[in-house]
Amino acid sequence: MKEAVSRNRDLPVIGWREWLALPDLGIEIVKAKVDTGARSSALHAYDYRPFRRGGRPFIRFKVHPVQRDASDSVEAEAEVIDERYVRNSGGGQELRWVVRTNVEMMGLKFPIEVTLTRRDAMGFRMLLGREAIRNRFVVDPGRSYLASARHRRSRKAN
Repeated sequence: MKEAVSRNRDLPVIGWREWLALPDLGIEIVKAKVDTGARSSALHAYDYRPFRRGGRPFIRFKVHPVQRDASDSVEAEAEVIDERYVRNSGGGQELRWVVRTNVEMMGLKFPIEVTLTRRDAMGFRMLLGREAIRNRFVVDPGRSYLASARHRRSRKAN
C-alpha cells in the first residue's frame, strides 16, 4: 500500500486550540478551538442589534472574548453577508447571522466568515472551522497554542 503524501508540507502547523485576534471587530485576543469537524467558524456574541447603513444590513453586537470573564466586553459591528441555518453542537438547527472579518494568527492576516451565536456554556468563545483553515494550516490535534506563544505570554502578564 502506498503511503499518503502530504501536499501541505509547506503550510504552518497549528494546534487544536490557539489564541488569535479579530482586529476588525476590536478583539485583540480570543481563545479558539480549531474544529475541523465544523465547516464554519463561530464567535460568541450577544446583545444583537441589526441596523442598515447605506441600504446594506449590518449588525452591532457584544463579545466577552475571555471565557468566564463577563467584565471584559467588546462592542463590535460588521456587515451581515448572510443569514443561514447552522447545526449546533446539540444537533439542532439554528438561524445565525454571518459576517466576514479578518483573523490575525501566526503573523498572517486573512478574511473568514463567522457565524454569531451564544457560546456561554461552551469551553471556547470561538470555533475556527475548516473553511477558515483550509489551504492555510495543518492541524496537529495532539498539540496546543503552536501559533500563539506571543499572545499566551502577553495574556499571562495581564
